[in-house]
Amino acid sequence: MTQNEPEVLSEHLELDVAPQVKWGTGVVLGPNCREVRIGFGCFVGNDIYIDVERLTLGDYVTIHHGGVVHGKRCAIGHNCWIGHYTILDSLGGRLAIGNNVGIGAHSQIWSHMKFGDVLAGCRWQSHGETILEDDVWLVGHCVVAPIRAAERSMLMVGGVAVRDMAANRVYAGTPAKDVTERMGPQFRDEVPYEERAAVFAAYLEEFAAQGHDVSFVRYAPQLPAESADRHTWFGLQSRTYRPRYTDDEHRLMKFLLYDRAKFVPQRP
Repeated sequence: MTQNEPEVLSEHLELDVAPQVKWGTGVVLGPNCREVRIGFGCFVGNDIYIDVERLTLGDYVTIHHGGVVHGKRCAIGHNCWIGHYTILDSLGGRLAIGNNVGIGAHSQIWSHMKFGDVLAGCRWQSHGETILEDDVWLVGHCVVAPIRAAERSMLMVGGVAVRDMAANRVYAGTPAKDVTERMGPQFRDEVPYEERAAVFAAYLEEFAAQGHDVSFVRYAPQLPAESADRHTWFGLQSRTYRPRYTDDEHRLMKFLLYDRAKFVPQRP
């Protein structure tokens, strides 16, 4: 089966694609694209239109079918999941999405607002940065104005966020309001290492039961000093790992993502 490739409309595109990237059909890189860098293990689905001057995707990012990414600068971290028919807009200047961010289907992330005729006196025109920090979760059908969503904040389905979202707080409604006291935060308090190790060991056992090798895996609370052994080390407290980008490791990471565990690569 032939590997799909995107249609490139830009005459000045610098395209850097890591291994294990899968392109859907009908992916278009538009005429305004200048630098597009796609990390290891990403999936860019069917019928996606990308027309942003500078786009960076970290490792294991999924952009599902029917999405639009446009604007000036868009940086997406590692292990992010972008649902079907989502709009990512950076025409306001910059859209920055951290690591482990989930954006549910049919969401719209905006960094600008303009349409009304300024010459005729329209007062409504704005632009700015939109920043979604690590572990932010927009559940689905969400609309986000130019705001900063602090780490671990969460916007429930159908929410419209027009103001900044505080860390590990849950928001809902139109316009979105803080409902954490009623619903509880997205993340509970710090999970002890012993509990994390037990859960991770159970994941490895489940993965091995599917016929996969797990002998290459080692884990500890934090990543140890760099070693020359042939293992992939995971820091369960730091949520980091030292990648070797082997086939076995790739299969394990795909098994863990997105709801079992997310690890950010820490390279030497």
